[in-house]
Amino acid sequence: MEVNLHPDVQAKLDRLAIDTGRPADELLEDAVNGLFDELAFARELLDRRYDEMATGAVPGIDGEEAYRRLMEHMQARRERRTD
Repeated sequence: MEVNLHPDVQAKLDRLAIDTGRPADELLEDAVNGLFDELAFARELLDRRYDEMATGAVPGIDGEEAYRRLMEHMQARRERRTD
């Protein structure tokens, strides 16, 4: 298989290959496998959450409340970074 990368991405891959002493194709394969693992984990989590909400095991919250909580969480993270 041939993969065409943007020159910036290719340069990063080449640099990492040099720094680690590992072949670029091996690094790329590891990265793709890691992405697939993360996607599978996210899919499993979303399916489980959907099932929990569908059965009533976990109550939903409205969009306004979700947005408020998200903004509070983001603000708290910003404040921790400036400390």
